[in-house]
Amino acid sequence: MIVPNVKILDEKNPILRIKSKEVSFPLSDSDKQTIKDIANYLKLSQIKEYYEKYNLRPGMGLAFIQLGIKKRIFVIVYEKDDKEFETYVVINPKLLSNSEEMVYIAEGEGCLSVNREVCGIVPRYARINIEYYDEEGNKHIKRMREELSVAFQHEMDHLDGILFVDKIDKKDPYKDMDKMREI
Repeated sequence: MIVPNVKILDEKNPILRIKSKEVSFPLSDSDKQTIKDIANYLKLSQIKEYYEKYNLRPGMGLAFIQLGIKKRIFVIVYEKDDKEFETYVVINPKLLSNSEEMVYIAEGEGCLSVNREVCGIVPRYARINIEYYDEEGNKHIKRMREELSVAFQHEMDHLDGILFVDKIDKKDPYKDMDKMREI
């Protein structure tokens, strides 16, 4: 197995603060290849033998902007069962609705562009309804829950130039923790 050559920008890079542009169809061959590369990278990064062998940081989502490409595209590779993955290619996403219930990731959120330990919680909606297009231009409306809801919100933030660290209260990193559910 060969790890795709995916160059992820560090949080210090100002490109990550740029709002990505809407994408039109059909996608270019270059964009389609980037989607494949990201999906393969994310999958390998979640399999112990590969992330140890190739020194990869495990990740389940990556936005084009994290590679310096200012397009509203991200890929999520979600491990449903041991080495059984579900891949989402998300283009031009729109949040249609969200739950009132808020959640946070117990271990804290991480990001392939943030190469440091970050303490604090990131408030996220427990459930969202989202509209997006796949790589063929087909429209999807999906309801996401729990970890997938958090992952989609995290990646959608990237498309608007927002990093998860921006959502942690600087003065009180665990603010309102008692008003949210831990997942």
